[in-house]
Amino acid sequence: MRLMELIGETGSISAAGRAMGMSYRRAWLLVDSLNRAFRAPVVATQHGGTRGGGAALTEFGVEIVERYRLMEKEAHRAAADHLDVLVASLSADASAQ
Repeated sequence: MRLMELIGETGSISAAGRAMGMSYRRAWLLVDSLNRAFRAPVVATQHGGTRGGGAALTEFGVEIVERYRLMEKEAHRAAADHLDVLVASLSADASAQ
C-alpha cells in the first residue's frame, strides 16, 4: 500500500520505488502483480515521450488504498486492548528491545 501511496504522491513508479529503497524492477513487478490481481487496474502508466512517462493511481487504486488504511485502523482499534495486555506482560528485558 505504501508503494501505491508513493506512486500517487510522486507520479512515478521509479521514484516511489527509490523512496522505499527498492529497485525499479521490483516496484514495477509489484505494480504489475497488483494490476493483474484485481479486475481493474490500480495503477495506470504512461510511456515516456516528449513529456516523459509517469504513473498514477486509478480511481479504483485510490479506493483500494483508502479501504486498506481504514481496515488497518479498524484492526488496530479492535486489537488495542489485547496488544496493551501483551505489552504489559513483557519482561523488562523484552521491553527494552
